[in-house]
Amino acid sequence: MVSFKLILSDPQTRKSEASEVKDAGAQQLIGRKIGEVIDGASVGLTGKIMITGGSDKAGFPMRADTLGGGKNYVLLTRGVGFKTGEEGTKKRKLVRGNTITEETFQVNAKRIDDAGKTA
Repeated sequence: MVSFKLILSDPQTRKSEASEVKDAGAQQLIGRKIGEVIDGASVGLTGKIMITGGSDKAGFPMRADTLGGGKNYVLLTRGVGFKTGEEGTKKRKLVRGNTITEETFQVNAKRIDDAGKTA
């Protein structure tokens, strides 16, 4: 039994709502990647949604540029999973890949309109 916490953002109203997706709806998300657009009806929502990120139970963030669903050490200079205080800093950090798996705890998504633009 797979379940995810789905955080759905609406760019027009700048509000987010959290819901839990279980069983059949959660199975529809497994194997999807960051940036994919899916029909919201498959997870019990209206309209279309775009997957924008997520994290696992331990809090490791998903990165769009890291392939697969497992955890990898990646050399980062900026972006998701890395905070820097000064210019030019590089650090090797543990992040999760861009594919949703059973280990994923939270999935972040945003609502989009039919033309593929942000709603």
